[in-house]
Amino acid sequence: MSREDDKGMHGRAEEFLQVFKKGAEFTQDLMRENERLRYRILELEESLPNKDGVSSTDDHSKLSQRIDELEREKEEILNRIKQVEAENQNFAARYIEIEEENNNLANLYIASYQLHSTLDFKEVLQIITEIIINLIGAEEFSIMLLDEKTNEIQAVACEGIQRENIPHVKLGRGVIGEVAKTGENHFVEDVNGYVQDLENPMVCIPLKIKEHVIGVLVIYKLLMQKSSFAAVDYELFTLLAGHAATAIFSSRLYSDSERKLSTIQGFIDLLTK
Repeated sequence: MSREDDKGMHGRAEEFLQVFKKGAEFTQDLMRENERLRYRILELEESLPNKDGVSSTDDHSKLSQRIDELEREKEEILNRIKQVEAENQNFAARYIEIEEENNNLANLYIASYQLHSTLDFKEVLQIITEIIINLIGAEEFSIMLLDEKTNEIQAVACEGIQRENIPHVKLGRGVIGEVAKTGENHFVEDVNGYVQDLENPMVCIPLKIKEHVIGVLVIYKLLMQKSSFAAVDYELFTLLAGHAATAIFSSRLYSDSERKLSTIQGFIDLLTK
């Protein structure tokens, strides 16, 4: 190898060493800068938790308060919904009750019109019987009238019971006699626990025109589908008693006058012959 070649290689080695040194210095500078940045990050990380902790605590407290407020609002809304539902149920029940009452009153109006559309005594009793079955819901009952000559109350029409089995009752005696005397309604307290007694009926309603009692309506048994009396039933009893009493009284007067006219006509026919 010549001297010139040796100088050339030496020069290139020196250049490589210079480049290597600069690379090493640059690397050391990068490492120092990286170390400084890492230290700064550590400082920031140590300081941030305190700030974040305070902020997180405040946020958590606010969120908890808001959640509590929303829970209270939800509870109030649920309570209000329950109240509205209860009110709706009451309104629905009342609506059904009023609807039923209106239907019954309408039926009673029609029935009362039928009652006063005839003066035939037997037809009047039959119409009253149908009203008691269809509107009141009675299965076993009797229509009893007062004989003012003997002061006895006797059955003139029955349903579900043999007429001859119903005893004659003296005015003022027993439940039936007392109702006929005072004109006050009688209802047993426990309909379901009632045991049939022909002298002590489940229901006893006076048939009266103003304050004058002409008879009573007695009920011993209700239909299977009816286990108790509703509020409207008591109104129906009162209305029915008034209409029935008027129809019975009118038809009896008419029947008596017809018999008298027939008797008079018979005498006249005998005399003229």
